[in-house]
Amino acid sequence: MAAKDIIHDAVREALKNDGWVITHEPYTIEYETIKLSADLAADHILAAERSGKKIVVEVKSFIGRSFIQDLKLALGQYNLYAAYLEILAPERTLFLAVSERAYQDFFEQTAIQIALQRYNVKLLVVDIERREITQWIN
Repeated sequence: MAAKDIIHDAVREALKNDGWVITHEPYTIEYETIKLSADLAADHILAAERSGKKIVVEVKSFIGRSFIQDLKLALGQYNLYAAYLEILAPERTLFLAVSERAYQDFFEQTAIQIALQRYNVKLLVVDIERREITQWIN
């Protein structure tokens, strides 16, 4: 099993604080001979606007030596998960969870926004210190 990202626990707590129930940790995505593990899966049953929603969350800190290298790896992983989830669990929406700091430092850049739009990446932005979701970006 792969090691948890350093912001994993903060993202999990932020989801719980927002009323989500963590149902899988990790969430296995298995198709034919391919077996992948996303970090979390959660269901939301409380808030009316998200009632009955199911999500899969891949957590990334983007603290490596190169943000672009980290982004390339994350986009590849995100797209693999999205392809298989579309077949195996179409009721679940995939999100890439990032810290508020990473979002402000990198993800707000126009060049990065173009790539996110091209690959239809949905972001979950989390204030790591307060363990609070600050943005859902579809």
